[in-house]
Amino acid sequence: MLRSTRYVLMVCLVTAWAARAGGQIIPPEAALTVVDWKDAHKYVAQEVILQGRIVATKNIGRICFLNFDKARTCTAIIRESNYKNFPEPPEKLYKRKIVRIRGVIREYKGRPEIEIVRPEQVTILEKAEPIPSRPEPKQRPFTGIVTVGTLNAYNLFDEYDDPYHADEGTPAKPKEALEKLAATIRAVDADVLALQEIENRGYLERFVGACLRDMGYEYVVCIESNDRRGIECAVLSRLPVGPVTSYRHLRFPDGSGKEMHFRRDMLQVQIRPPESPAFSVFVLHLKSKRGGGQETEKYRLGEARQVRKIVDRLLERDKDSLFLICGDFQENWDSKTVKTLRGEGAMALSGFVADIPKGTVTFNKKPHLDMIDFILASPAMARRYVAKSYQVIQGSVASSGSDHNPVLAKFDMQ
Repeated sequence: MLRSTRYVLMVCLVTAWAARAGGQIIPPEAALTVVDWKDAHKYVAQEVILQGRIVATKNIGRICFLNFDKARTCTAIIRESNYKNFPEPPEKLYKRKIVRIRGVIREYKGRPEIEIVRPEQVTILEKAEPIPSRPEPKQRPFTGIVTVGTLNAYNLFDEYDDPYHADEGTPAKPKEALEKLAATIRAVDADVLALQEIENRGYLERFVGACLRDMGYEYVVCIESNDRRGIECAVLSRLPVGPVTSYRHLRFPDGSGKEMHFRRDMLQVQIRPPESPAFSVFVLHLKSKRGGGQETEKYRLGEARQVRKIVDRLLERDKDSLFLICGDFQENWDSKTVKTLRGEGAMALSGFVADIPKGTVTFNKKPHLDMIDFILASPAMARRYVAKSYQVIQGSVASSGSDHNPVLAKFDMQ
């Protein structure tokens, strides 16, 4: 009865996930490395899929041990509090079975172990399967030139209902769209990529692991925002990351003087290129025009003015401060909002838009074609800009997996 009930529950969950995704999705397992149990020690503190034969089991009451060899070089454990989750005693269920176990490798008394809480973590194989090879990140020696990009990922949502956010109306991004989004990110080939419309860090890590494993994005930064739907700002980086700051809790006046906060966040991530000066990437996703462009302008102006206050303080302390502001500004270059962000005089930020053809758009969804995504540079960072490197890779929702086109620019950090 337990097995039957659990099977029905799993079928219902899978059906619900597929329904929310509108079709196929990339399953969580796709992002994980399959590891032979003999190599488990190499993956301590990582979530993996561990494969091997359980050669011996022992239940001592409070813990059940599933051993991959008689010397207990590597062990799976099940705690007494979780025995009720299994249709029969686990020491019988898995003995002499070839298994794949999804979980986090821990180290206990110098030996790797993996904990099983639910039977759904374990797949019993009929025979040992070859360990699939996974693409390794390409070796990219640092040349001093850093490519920075920004892209609104267009609802990078997972298949789960988050009870703390109103995400029920946003379907999970289908597998085909994820693959197209990954191809777009590959085309940008940024060392540091600012992203918007990410549901959560866990799903971003799954996406990177499943679709961008060879791109070398070792650092994944994503912090919960104020957005009620749950969308967040994020950064993927090949280069080492330093301190990360969120400004989501700030309160400040909107364009009409009423108190507001960032509708999403302003995320600040310090990037530390090897043997080069550190610089900050600020990621912005300003208030959308939903509800009317004029009616919502006061929120974007409030956000823009607060951003200027923050960066002006940086520039007042150090006129050679190195930083970039990247993201979806929701307004075009000549709008009041973007002019506020750019500023004037000695502390004006540079945008390099003169280096791209007239008529270039970043929002690619008809009929509202416009350029609303930018990379702005502080005066000192602008002096490191590689001439003519500012680009917008043109695409469409159908071709690129996003309703925004990515923007990129290169900077010489040596």
